[in-house]
Amino acid sequence: MRHETAAPLLTLAGIKKSYGAVRALQGVDFELRAGEVHALLGENGAGKSTLINVITGARTPDAGTMTLAGRPLGELTPAVTRALGIACVHQQPALFADLTVAENIGLRLEGGGPWRWVDWRRRGQEAEQLLRRVGADFPANRTVRELSMPEQQLVEIACVLGSGARIIIMDEPTASLTHREQARLFTVVRELRAAGTGVIYISHRLEEIFSLADRVTVLRDGESVGTQAVRDITEAGLIKLMVGREVAQLYPPAESAPGETVLELKGVGCRRAGVRDVSFAVRAGEIFGLAGLVGAGRTELARTLFGLTPADAGEIFLQGARIHPRSASEAVALGVAYVPEDRRRHGVVLEMPIAHNVTMAIHPRVFPGAWLRFGAEEGLACQAIRDLAVKCSGPDAPGSSLSGGNQQKVSLARWLATKPKLLILDEPTQGVDVGAKSEIHRIIRRLAKEGLAVIMISSDLPEVLGMSDRIGVMRGGTLSAILPGGSDPHTVMAAALGQAK
Repeated sequence: MRHETAAPLLTLAGIKKSYGAVRALQGVDFELRAGEVHALLGENGAGKSTLINVITGARTPDAGTMTLAGRPLGELTPAVTRALGIACVHQQPALFADLTVAENIGLRLEGGGPWRWVDWRRRGQEAEQLLRRVGADFPANRTVRELSMPEQQLVEIACVLGSGARIIIMDEPTASLTHREQARLFTVVRELRAAGTGVIYISHRLEEIFSLADRVTVLRDGESVGTQAVRDITEAGLIKLMVGREVAQLYPPAESAPGETVLELKGVGCRRAGVRDVSFAVRAGEIFGLAGLVGAGRTELARTLFGLTPADAGEIFLQGARIHPRSASEAVALGVAYVPEDRRRHGVVLEMPIAHNVTMAIHPRVFPGAWLRFGAEEGLACQAIRDLAVKCSGPDAPGSSLSGGNQQKVSLARWLATKPKLLILDEPTQGVDVGAKSEIHRIIRRLAKEGLAVIMISSDLPEVLGMSDRIGVMRGGTLSAILPGGSDPHTVMAAALGQAK
């Protein structure tokens, strides 16, 4: 293939970067060729983000050299790297919430000063073309605040495609996309490769690496531990390179039979959320997976069950009693817990210590009246740290000091502290590394074994198939099918697309 003999487009040699006593990068070597998709893998904390920050000019390395198409690069800034044709799709979208999609794309791509004349019609047309190219089905005049996380991610990808960059970095670009959107993105990446663009692709989903990448470089503890052609390595070998050890089964099997019905929905709907006529039941000890395309109504249904957008049709029963939660606090009091998909905005308060994060949902119980029982709070936090194997320096460590997987564990600990009857997990392993994903899966299985009823929403189809006892497939705000766990992925996708299978 052409990329195997192409001259290096970007070369990094001996890159070092430290933050105080922490050595984030310890002499990393990396090479990207024109017309190549080069995967960059490693556990959270391995140095991937620091390396990307060095490439994009957000951080200055302490040592090492960089060359672009054979030309040595000096000190970089984000503005310089953009001018050089280096662009990045970040995992967390950086968009202006109160501007439209077209305005966000225009601000990112158009030149000129703040008082330039804007051709609004052309701006809208170009934004629409970019949105269609990435497979988005929402209009360019939508306000970003109205978009879901997956839709915002598509806008980020559209911005980078419109930049015409010759090096594109994609940091977990499919973390919140479903199978159809992923397939469209893969097509776009292959088109970029064919046009000679170099793509650095970061993902914790190994099936994407084997489907898309030409070569893979693995970082561990700030060092590059190997670069290989993807065709020359197995999934087991790749995992071992990443974590330095064998990883237990990624999707642990169910260990107990489901018990009594905990949750039952009969024709539940919410006009405001776009949910309509949803009926299913979840039993104690069961993991009920929710699959579907972006915009199918999975998160909207979860928010309805949690009282954030209360149901206006149908009936909801919890352990046989009819309920109608009208707020999150009411849902918590009834025994419903919800771990949302965006842990940075709604999961963990990064500035607060772990202890405060863990007890946030049960604050009145930990601090009744005016009593300040910090010892009790610390005890609960230490117990959660032990139970969920949170890797941290202690209960006083801030949320910002944790890796993505450990942040997710703390977010889960907060809601487990309420002792729920029903646990709703929205994208529980989004953006976490393979080792943390395996740990979170074991925790979910253990909770189900202990009798908790679990609804798990995931855009990762292998995760839905591997973890669910039953699978509810949503389309257009309602259930299109209920399938047994381990169903054929084509059957699940056919139901998500509304096709008979």
